[in-house]
Amino acid sequence: MKTRYTSIALAVFGALTIGGLLHAQTKPVDIVTVVKITGISWFNRMEVGVKEFGKTPGVTTRQIGPAQSDAAQQQRLVEDLVAKKVDAIAVVSMDPATLEPVLKRAMDRGIKVVTHESDNQKNTMVDIEAFNNTAYGERLNERLSACMGHTGKWSSMLGSLGSQSQVQWADGGATNAKKYPKMTLVDAKQETANDAEKAYAKAKEILRKYPDIKGFQGSSSLDVLGIGRAIEEAGLQGKICVYGTGLPSEAAKFLESGAVGGIAFWDPKDAGIMMNKAALMLVQGKKITDGMDMGVPGYTKVSVKKGPGVGVIVTGQAWIEVDKTNYKQYAF
Repeated sequence: MKTRYTSIALAVFGALTIGGLLHAQTKPVDIVTVVKITGISWFNRMEVGVKEFGKTPGVTTRQIGPAQSDAAQQQRLVEDLVAKKVDAIAVVSMDPATLEPVLKRAMDRGIKVVTHESDNQKNTMVDIEAFNNTAYGERLNERLSACMGHTGKWSSMLGSLGSQSQVQWADGGATNAKKYPKMTLVDAKQETANDAEKAYAKAKEILRKYPDIKGFQGSSSLDVLGIGRAIEEAGLQGKICVYGTGLPSEAAKFLESGAVGGIAFWDPKDAGIMMNKAALMLVQGKKITDGMDMGVPGYTKVSVKKGPGVGVIVTGQAWIEVDKTNYKQYAF
């Protein structure tokens, strides 16, 4: 009898163990994307990509972010994910320096970390950049300069001085403008906290301070909206040049009125897919290599180089330029 009960017990234990192993093997990889701020069109579009990647078998994805543009709030969200020990975190850093300690703790706990728009992030395994940020800023400014006739005062705006990519765009613009001795940069890198209302207020202030200003370069996707509104209210469409990052769906009315001359962008949906795809590859023990086709538009031949910390920087060729003549081609 004892032998019989022992055999039964072993059989039950074996079944439970196998069942547990099967459960562990089928448990989906949990990837969470943390954005700078929720509720704005840019990150709503990114969430489309995050959800699309979530249809990959064996993967669950979701996107979260602070209700306001606040680095401390974003940090707390990441801390909560570290405490829950998710499999991977993909984060669009509001302020890379603020996140360094918590991202290090994440990696120390075995959580895979991917970042976006922060090629100065040390505690990341992969940083995804849609393009060379300095070149992007230079190109924005070249379009602005041509509109201005390569002469006159211009100003630059960005969401936050802690936002590495936006600083690089503004600095790239300033570098490009130096080619033209008659261009003068005034009140450079005005912070707008990724808020169209604040960009509007800053633009009005600069228009009062420099009534002869001829151009603005924006970095946050909401900068051109605030600047464009201020230009329209002042009746200066076609007299002041405005170029910056933006989304066609949001900037359409200002492109049509001439308050904004042109925008550039990369598809946040594709960036969301890229971050999550990179995170899954890390979980699977795979590497992204130089020249690899990631199967995502704009990232079909990525460049890979060593980052400032333990990770690598993966750069695509994903920027798109539009103006009044072609913005309707892009529905999002």
